[in-house]
This record gives sequence, structure tokens and C-alpha cells, in this order.
Amino acid sequence: MSTRVASRPGLGRNYWKLFSASVMTNLGDGLMSVALVWLASAITRDALLIALVGLASRLPWLIFSLPAGVITDRFDRRHLVAWMDVARVAVIAGFAVVVLLHQDGLPTPEQLASGEVPASDSSGLLLAILCLVSLLLGCAEVVRDNAAQTLMASVVDKSQLERANGRLWGAETAMNNFVGPPLGGLIVAVALALPFFFNAGLLAVGAALIFALSGSFLPKGQTTTGKIQWRAEMGEGFRWLWNNKVLRTLAILLGGMNMLSALSFVILVLFVQEVLGLFEGWQFGVVITGMAVGAVLGSLVAERISARLTQGTSLFLAIIGSGLSFIVIGLTSSAVVVWLVGVGSGVFIVLWNVITVSLRQRIIPDHLLGRVNSVYRFFGWGTISLGTLLGGLIVTVGEPILGREWALRTPFLIAGGAHLLLLIIALPRINTAKIEQAQAAAEADVAAEVEPVRDPDGLDRADT
Repeated sequence: MSTRVASRPGLGRNYWKLFSASVMTNLGDGLMSVALVWLASAITRDALLIALVGLASRLPWLIFSLPAGVITDRFDRRHLVAWMDVARVAVIAGFAVVVLLHQDGLPTPEQLASGEVPASDSSGLLLAILCLVSLLLGCAEVVRDNAAQTLMASVVDKSQLERANGRLWGAETAMNNFVGPPLGGLIVAVALALPFFFNAGLLAVGAALIFALSGSFLPKGQTTTGKIQWRAEMGEGFRWLWNNKVLRTLAILLGGMNMLSALSFVILVLFVQEVLGLFEGWQFGVVITGMAVGAVLGSLVAERISARLTQGTSLFLAIIGSGLSFIVIGLTSSAVVVWLVGVGSGVFIVLWNVITVSLRQRIIPDHLLGRVNSVYRFFGWGTISLGTLLGGLIVTVGEPILGREWALRTPFLIAGGAHLLLLIIALPRINTAKIEQAQAAAEADVAAEVEPVRDPDGLDRADT
């Protein structure tokens, strides 16, 4: 007698539409990741001014995350994602035209390598427009990403969240860091404006796919109607997160790690150019593909690693691995070593994300998911703006004391050492036992909401 092992159900058409839209938008973001920083480095060699561009794109996470959560729990989340992509199409297409009109006056890679960068009359204007565009895109991204993350819990069954998120994270990271950057580097060599035009087109396709999702994506069990009570509704999400000790700790840890990562990321283009000696756009794109390769690998094995090592141990591994990665990069002058370390770093990032995002989607009530997610990201992503500014300041202050090369290395070393210190917070608070307790408590709350209650007339009804 033979037995057949039951296969897992498919993820469904809506998931693959969401997946395809994410591939399109993240490929565009990957093109932009090279184009924006390369444009900034062509406009100015001042690390602090380049940091200001990064600050403009990340500041919305600090000042707009909480209102975005309220919006996410009020409206159809599919429409929020799609319309924010439409807004980004308009901003990026307009900026592409501006870059097209001014790109001939910007320095070539040969001039950057020689250190003889000619002054440009339009540099100040371009830098100001770049900061404004970064700010507008950041505001749209806050609403878009918060709503997109809540969509997943409505698209697939909770039992498949790790599988669905793993595939999505792998595809997003591959496009954002593996395919997009080197392709962006090649396109930049043709014309600086081209990546922006391509990105606008890809975002338009992604928006169309999101509009095509079938069904309603209004918050389930919505308890907020009528006029928005901003303070009260934001406070409800804040209290829920703060009272959940596991998610509160994860949010604080993510904030610390993202701030430290931003220290080094904001000056990475200068590090690659001046420490590694790579002044072509495609070379910068190739260097940062190491992280994407690791992310793809991580998306394939994150679920297995988590199951084998347990969730708590896997999160500790991600913190330690990320810290050591920064230290090695800060001490090397080899592009090959940076690439290989990036592979490991990509695995650790995806491992952390798959576990923590799936946990949030599993235990946060759907009618609060947007607001609690926004509070989580307020702590976890709001610090990026601070880290971005500090990274530029460290290089600016350190250069007269340490010299240009070690000033560019210092943010990586600080980020690595401080990552390891975060274990003091993590070890007693996010072990596997505490994570399992949080999941069990959430399951008990859901069961209590639908438990049959007997009416006086003897009939059972659902207690909702």
C-alpha cells in the first residue's frame, strides 16, 4: 500500500500579482540606488552633503510613519500601494527630465578618478532638487511600504507566511541589489537620466499589477470609522506594540541596527571610489551585488535555518554576522573581500527579516496591523535618518584627524562594534521561548474572539 505526501497548497494568483509587482518596483529601485548616489557623488565630494541627500529620503520614516499607519488601517490597502506608486512615477519622470537637461555639465568617471572635478554652475540647484525628490519619494514610500506589508497577511494563509515572505524577500533583494545596481551602472555610463526614465516605467507596470489584485483589502474587523482621530488611533497602535515585549524589543533592536547600517551605507559610494579605487558606475554596482547574492541564498534557506536553529538563535546569529561583516569591510581594501562579505551579510539580513516580518503578520490583529507596523517602523526605520547624518559627520570630523581613508573606514568599524553590543539587549529578551509565548498568546486571543457563546435561549453564537 503506497501513501502520497500531501503537497502544500499554492500561493494563489493574488500572491503572484503582488510578487510580480514587487519585482518590477524593486528592479526600478535597484537602478535608482546606483543612479542617485552616483549623481550625488558627481555633484559634490563632500560626505556631509551626500549624507543630506540620504537624510532627505529617510526623514519621512521618522516624521510620517505613525500617520501612515492610521491611513493604512482606514483604507483599502491595495489602492494605497498602487496610488503611491503612481505618485512615484510622476516624481521620478519629472526628475529624469531635469537630469537629462543638466547631465552634460557633470564630471566623467575619468575626472572623478583624477580628483579634478570641475565646478558646475548647476551643482547647487541639482543638489537642492535631488534632496526635494528624495523627500517626496520617501513620503510616498512610507505609506506604500507600510500598506504593502499588511497586504501579505490578506493574500496568503498564515501557515505560509514564511514561505511567501521568503520568496518575496529573495526576489525583492535580487532585483534591488543584484540585477538593478549593475544594470544601473551600465545605463549610467550611457546617460545619467536613463535609469530614472526606466524606473518610472517599471513603477507604472507595478502599479497596474497591484490595481489588478482581486477582492477587497480593507482592514478586517475595522474598529475606526468616521473622522480620523489621529492622536487616539496612533496611540492605540503604539500601546499595542509597547505592551508586547517581544515586538517592542525587536523594534528597538531593528532601530539600532538600521541606524548603524546607515552610518556606513551613506558614504559607501565614496568608500568604493576612494578606498577600493573603483570609479566606474558598473563597478560600484557589481560590488554591492554580493549582498544580493546572499539575500537570494537567504530567501531559499531562511525557513530551514529558523526551523533547525530555532527563531531566537537565528536572530542572534543575524546580529553577530552583521556586526562582523561591517568590521571586515572596514579593515579591507579588497573589492573581492567586500563582495564575499556582502554575500554573508545578505543571508543575515534576509534571515532577520523573514522571521520578524512573519512574526508581526502572524500575531498583530488585522485591524491594528497598519498602525502597529507603522509604530514598529517608526522605531526600526526612523533611526536611519539619524545614522545617515552621523555617517557624514563622522567622515567630516574624522578626516582632519585620521586622514581621508581612515575617516571613510571608521563608520564601518563603529557599526560593526556597536552591532555586537546590541546582544546585551537581545539575549535575555528575544529567545525562542519568549517568541513562542508571544505566538501562543496571539493564537489564544484569536480563539477567544470566535469561541461560541451560549445564548439564554440555548442557541450557540459566535462571540465577535
